[in-house]
Amino acid sequence: MMIRRTLLAVFALFPTAALAQTVPPTPPVAPKTAKVAIETTAGRIVLELETERAPITARNFLRYADQKRLDGIAFYRAVKVADKFGFVQFGIEGNPKRALPPIAHEPTTKTGVKHVNGAISTARLAPGTGRGEFTISVGDQTSLDADPSKPGDNLGYAAFGKVVEGMDVIWKILDAPTSPTLGQGVMKGSMLAPKIRITSVRRLP
Repeated sequence: MMIRRTLLAVFALFPTAALAQTVPPTPPVAPKTAKVAIETTAGRIVLELETERAPITARNFLRYADQKRLDGIAFYRAVKVADKFGFVQFGIEGNPKRALPPIAHEPTTKTGVKHVNGAISTARLAPGTGRGEFTISVGDQTSLDADPSKPGDNLGYAAFGKVVEGMDVIWKILDAPTSPTLGQGVMKGSMLAPKIRITSVRRLP
């Protein structure tokens, strides 16, 4: 009885502390995402897009997918620096019939979505020119992130999601044969021959 009275006295003195110990902390809410499946002649790739953290860039990709503008295009470029390190590229290849208007640039310093292994990113020339060309990183590509300490155009590229299934397919594409003569400038020697076709790009439930 004496112990019970003592405990009641403690809870009476510190009711808030006692309650805090019995209520578990609220877990953080994960940012909203959307999943998309890319069906290719080399296999299936599933992407998780950062629709909350990189809304402009992710929404752009979803518009291309929903309007079926990516059906029938191809992975056409593979830049292999080392084993399982480099990037692959796919997109509309400048086809005006498939192109949507360019989008505002979302740098990694704003979104927090980095170019880690499997990251999907929108290719561009000047900031604000990104449309329907996309790269997928193989290995962490920190040089593609924005870096305000660098001179000139230091805004990097706009990463907006990552591969969550089918990274083995990306490795196959990275290892696919390239032509020594196709392409111009920095793209010469990195063009896939033959290209790897994308049959469909669809949202997943």
